[in-house]
Amino acid sequence: MADSRQRTIIQVFRKYSHSLGPEALQFIENVLHQHDISEGNVEYSVEMFAKEYNKQDDAAMKVSLSILKRVYDTLQDQGADADALDAELLDPESHLHIIDAFEMPLWNWSQERGTFEKFSGPLTIAGSADTRVMATRNRLHIIKQSVLRNEHFSPSTLPSRDRERLVTLKSTKQLLGRAGDRFLLLGLLVHNKEGKLCIEDSDGSVELDLSKLGEPGEGLYTEGCLALVEGEYTDENTLEVVAIGQPPCEDRETARSIYGHIDFLGKGSTSLLEDSNFTRRIREDLSDLYFFFLSDVWLDDPRTFVGLQKMFDNCVANSFIPKVIALCGNFTSRSLAQGNARDIQRYQENFDTLADLIASYPQVTRTTHFIFVPGPLDITSSGTLPRRPLLSTFTSQLKSKIPRVHFATNPCRIKFFGQEIVIFRENTMARMLRNTVGVKPHVTGEELRRYSILDQSHLVPLTSSILPTLPDYDHSLRLYPLPTVVILADKYEKYKLTYSGCHVFNPGSFVGKDFSFSTYCPAELASEEG
Repeated sequence: MADSRQRTIIQVFRKYSHSLGPEALQFIENVLHQHDISEGNVEYSVEMFAKEYNKQDDAAMKVSLSILKRVYDTLQDQGADADALDAELLDPESHLHIIDAFEMPLWNWSQERGTFEKFSGPLTIAGSADTRVMATRNRLHIIKQSVLRNEHFSPSTLPSRDRERLVTLKSTKQLLGRAGDRFLLLGLLVHNKEGKLCIEDSDGSVELDLSKLGEPGEGLYTEGCLALVEGEYTDENTLEVVAIGQPPCEDRETARSIYGHIDFLGKGSTSLLEDSNFTRRIREDLSDLYFFFLSDVWLDDPRTFVGLQKMFDNCVANSFIPKVIALCGNFTSRSLAQGNARDIQRYQENFDTLADLIASYPQVTRTTHFIFVPGPLDITSSGTLPRRPLLSTFTSQLKSKIPRVHFATNPCRIKFFGQEIVIFRENTMARMLRNTVGVKPHVTGEELRRYSILDQSHLVPLTSSILPTLPDYDHSLRLYPLPTVVILADKYEKYKLTYSGCHVFNPGSFVGKDFSFSTYCPAELASEEG
C-alpha cells in the first residue's frame, strides 16, 4: 500500500513538472497518514498539494521541503477559512464589487520567469509605441503559454514511433532555409504593405498561401486575431497553408489552478477551495438572487419607459427584486456627435426622467444596485476602448435619487464572491464581419454566435486601426483567466451558450415587441430571458 501511495504522489507531482526527493516524499506520506486519507482520496489530496506548490513564486522543479511545509500551512489556513465561511451567513453586499477598467492592475507576461509580473509604473491615456507593442506581445504570449500546456500541443516525453512526425509549435525565424518542411505557427493574422495576408509572431512574419487550404476550423478569422496555422514552407518564402484554426481555449479552472494567487481584478484573490465553498453556499443560501441585464435602453424612445415601468411593476408584484440591474447603452437611438444644444439638453432630461421613474419604486431602490454602462453612441470623455463612464453632467439626478448607483466603464466587471462577470457593450459582430480575412468566405450562424472571442482571450481581437484601444489599459479587455460570465451586449440577435465553462449571452435590444432583457442566476451559473 505504501508503494502504491508513493507512486501516486510521484506521478501527480511529475504532471506539474516537479520531482520529489526522499524527505519531501516522506513528508507528504506523513501528512496523508496524519489526516487519515483513504486510498480513494489520495490522488485528489496530493493534487491539491501539487497545485498549491505550483503557485509559489519560489517553487523550483526539485520540490523544496521548506516550501512544501509552507504550502501545508496554507492549506490548513484555507480549511479553517472554509469552516469559518460555513459558520457565517453569506452577505452579498460585502462580496459585490463593481470594477472600473481603469482601476484594474496591469499584469504583463514575463518570458523569462514564465509567469505574470505586476507593473508598478504609472499608466497613461496616451500610451506609447512601447506599450502598444507590449499589449500585443501580452496577447500572443498569454495564448501561447496556454497552447503549449494543451494536451494536443505538448509532445510526450516518452520516445515513440510518431515522435519524428510530430508537428510542434515553431517560430517564424525557424523557417529560414527550410523550404519543403512542415511547420505549425501561432501568430496574428495581418496584411502586409502589399496587401498580402501574413501570420506575424514576436520574431517576424511570413506570407500565407491559402490556395491549398481545405475547410478552416470553427469561428471567425479577422485581421488582428490570433490563429494556429499549419503548412509547408516554400522556395518563394511563403507558407502553403493546409490547416488553420483558433487557438484552443483554456477553461477557467485550469488557468485558476495555475494563477489563482494572482489578483488580476485588484479586489483580492480567492483560492479554488474558497471558490468551491462559495459556489456551494450560494447555491444553498442565495438561490433566489438574480441580476438583470438590459441593452440599448433608448431613453429618447417613449416605449423604453413603458417597458421599464412594466419590468419594475412585475418585480414588485411578484416580490422578485434583483440584486443588480445593469443598463447598457446606447441610451440614445441616434448619434449625438453632430447634435445641437437642444439634442444635448434632451439627452440630459431623459436621464432625469429615468431617475424619477426608478426613484418611484422604493422597494427596488432599497436593495438593488444599478449599473450604467455606456455604448458607442453615448457621450463620454473618450470614444476609445476602454470607454470612460457617462459624463457626470448627465447623471446628477440619478446619483441624488438612487442610493446604489454605479456609472461604470465599458467594459466593466462584477466580482461576486468567486465569480467574475464581464459586461461589454460594443457592436463587435458587425466589426468582426466587416474585417474578416479571406480564410472563410461563408460563415454559419453558429460560428457567428461564438465569434471566437473566448478562444482569443480578448474582447477585441482586431487591429488598433480597426478599433482603437488604449494600450496601457489593454489588459482590461483580456478574457484570461476565462471569466465566469461574459455579457456581450450587441445589436446582434440575442443568444446564450456555455463554452469551456464560461457562460456567454447577449440580452438583445430592450426596445422591441417584448422589451427583451436577460436574467442571470449566480446560484445556477445560467441566464434566462426576462
